[in-house]
Amino acid sequence: MTTVVKCPTCQTAVQWNADSPYRPFCCKRCQLIDLGEWAAEEKVIPGQHSSDNDKPPVDIEEIEAMLAKQQDDFFKD
Repeated sequence: MTTVVKCPTCQTAVQWNADSPYRPFCCKRCQLIDLGEWAAEEKVIPGQHSSDNDKPPVDIEEIEAMLAKQQDDFFKD
C-alpha cells in the first residue's frame, strides 16, 4: 500500500515509497527551497531560546591549568 502525502513546499500529492527519492518533497527544487528556509532561519523548531547569558562563564585560569598539564608535544603534529 502506498501512502500519499502533500509536498511541504508546494502541496503537490507525493507517493511515499522507495520510488520517490525526494519524499516528502515532490522534487529536488522543493527540497532545496525548504532547506533554504531552514538555513535562513525562516523555519525553526519550537523550544526554549538560549542566549550567551545562559552559558556558564569561561574560566580562563582553569583552561590554562588543563593545558599546562598536557605533554609538551600535545599540540605538535
